Amino acid sequence: MECEHVYYARSEDHYEEPHFLQACFLCRKPLGQNRDIFMYRGNTPFCSKECRQEQIEIDEANEKSWKVSSKRGVRQSENNQNSTPNKAVRTGTVAVA
Repeated sequence: MECEHVYYARSEDHYEEPHFLQACFLCRKPLGQNRDIFMYRGNTPFCSKECRQEQIEIDEANEKSWKVSSKRGVRQSENNQNSTPNKAVRTGTVAVA
């Protein structure tokens, strides 16, 4: 009877999302078995300090490249606003009563 229960629990009809602490986020090694779990950013588990550190470095590199690309976008939009080749610009005084 117990074998049938395992079969049904693992069938496609009864698929369950794996618990987030089942495997290392980076290398996918199984977690648990009375070993330490190294957490990062709240709920991201890793099997070792090395895997966690590698993910930290990946995230920092991604954030750095995102900041550089967003600065480029700001500079380009500032340059586009400052250059008005075919636009007429009026200056003067406006009085409001």
